[in-house]
Amino acid sequence: MELKSDFEVGVGVDRAWEVLTNPELIAPCLPGARLDEVEGDEFRGAVKVKVGPISAEYRGKATMVELNRDDLRIVIRAEGRDTRGAGNAAADITALMEAASENSTKVEVTIDLKISGKVAQFGRGVLGDVSAKLMGKFVDNLEEMLSESAEDDQGDEAGDDSDSAGEAEAAAPAVEPAEPEAVDLLEAVPSRLRILAPIIAPILALGLLAKRLVDGIVKVLSFGRRGAA
Repeated sequence: MELKSDFEVGVGVDRAWEVLTNPELIAPCLPGARLDEVEGDEFRGAVKVKVGPISAEYRGKATMVELNRDDLRIVIRAEGRDTRGAGNAAADITALMEAASENSTKVEVTIDLKISGKVAQFGRGVLGDVSAKLMGKFVDNLEEMLSESAEDDQGDEAGDDSDSAGEAEAAAPAVEPAEPEAVDLLEAVPSRLRILAPIIAPILALGLLAKRLVDGIVKVLSFGRRGAA
């Protein structure tokens, strides 16, 4: 089953590729998700979900299988499984870029989804609805993060114009990220789709948790937002 989406960003294709392949992580933008381990091009993580008072955890991995600069193509393979064996899914996630103009890049994302178990009886429309709902929550978090990032950048610029004596001070130790709160599927999707959300959530999470693609999308969106301002 194939699911597609696309977006356009306000930066040139060279800059878009540069940020899309940046290895930094922005996993907290995805509700309930965390990254547990990175080994080369393989990323392991988990997604916590709940339906009312019932919580569950879904674990899996995502692997960067292609990074083609000439074709502006990124391919990620993801798979996830309920820790209690209730369902599983796998997906090949492909991102293709092309120059829309000198200062604009179009990004197309295709998810080739393979599912098994009870969820396999549902069609593309239902799965698309679940994906859209969960992705909407991710985008809301992105917008909040981008707003905070813009404020931080303004503060950095102001600091560059001030006395540089403070640069000698030691950097504050990094704060350990908080355990992600489980995403409540009762709020995320309509009642008829709740049985599917736990299956789709891990796939979306694992694909987005792949460092280069997630952070790249966030940064490209950030640059596009600033350019449009």
